[in-house]
Amino acid sequence: MSFPINPYILANTQGIPRLKATGVTVTATEVRFSFVNHQFLNYPFVGKILFKLPAIPAGTTTTLPVVFSTNGNSQSAVSYETGETLTVADIARAGIYDAIYDSEDGILYIHTTTATA
Repeated sequence: MSFPINPYILANTQGIPRLKATGVTVTATEVRFSFVNHQFLNYPFVGKILFKLPAIPAGTTTTLPVVFSTNGNSQSAVSYETGETLTVADIARAGIYDAIYDSEDGILYIHTTTATA
């Protein structure tokens, strides 16, 4: 017996991607982590991602929202633990952050308690 498989609901079918931010920009309205443009980032995706983030400059207002930017698009992030918009206060230091992205719903959840150096 054969069952049809919808590839758009499989998670991490080719492993867990790790994306390294190429920079961090602080403005009066947000903190933006930038990533190298890559074709696969436009594909439908639901699954785990590891983000390697640099330190946010000292003295940055802790209430600023965190945004991820690549391929000319920006994505706000949400704290997985609280469901609230991710802010500078949630990104305690440079390190690798565990995330779940759901392109179907357009939500990027960041685990704020899992950063490792």
